[in-house]
Amino acid sequence: MMRAAPLASLGFWFWLGLGLGLVVVLQRTGDSNLVLAKRFLRCELARKLLEQHGFERTLLSNWICLLEHESELDTSRTNTNPNGSKNYGLFQINSRFCQEGRKGGTCNVKCEDLLDDNLREAAACAKRIQTSDGFRHWNGWQRYCRNTQNLPNLKVICGI
Repeated sequence: MMRAAPLASLGFWFWLGLGLGLVVVLQRTGDSNLVLAKRFLRCELARKLLEQHGFERTLLSNWICLLEHESELDTSRTNTNPNGSKNYGLFQINSRFCQEGRKGGTCNVKCEDLLDDNLREAAACAKRIQTSDGFRHWNGWQRYCRNTQNLPNLKVICGI
């Protein structure tokens, strides 16, 4: 009869210990580059924008359409444009509205903070852009959402 090697389970304990150690180190160092990303569901995001971030109900279908085409509802999305600028986060906010590595730009925000699932700074910046420029800043809206027949009916789909 063969006995299981007592060292066989050491691999599990090694990886568990390493993972826990990494969590402790990140908490102790206060790593500000640690980003919590999320991919939202359509109705979940629509409710969040409406209830927690004060988006206008009349524009909500435009926002959801834009976000589906720009970032696929993913807060961690980044894209580099042909001109070298970058777009950040759920709202794909261009780097001219933020500053890499420190607060700045039109929205006075760090570009990296636009990748967070919190959405507070990203939502405020996006609303600021939309208020001054309309939705024309976003190619995804121009291409797919400009025609109102393409907008999702959130009242039917989500009950909003």
